[in-house]
Amino acid sequence: MPSDPPPAWVLTRRQTIGARVRAAREAAGLTQEALGALAGIDHKTVHRIEYALSDPSLTMLLRIAKAVGVPLAQLVKE
Repeated sequence: MPSDPPPAWVLTRRQTIGARVRAAREAAGLTQEALGALAGIDHKTVHRIEYALSDPSLTMLLRIAKAVGVPLAQLVKE
């Protein structure tokens, strides 16, 4: 049974979080491949998170925040 698409506000928040992940990665001087290696996730997953194509788990966001050296709150704050 297909699930309904998320509401527009969820997609907007996902885009905001993805942009923050990308900015933090770039500020840390990391490529998507390097961030993926540090966070223990595939670089394609990093790309999908940055471009709001996937819904990252809390664990993924925690790993990314640690890898780029920022608090999780900086990535997900309103």
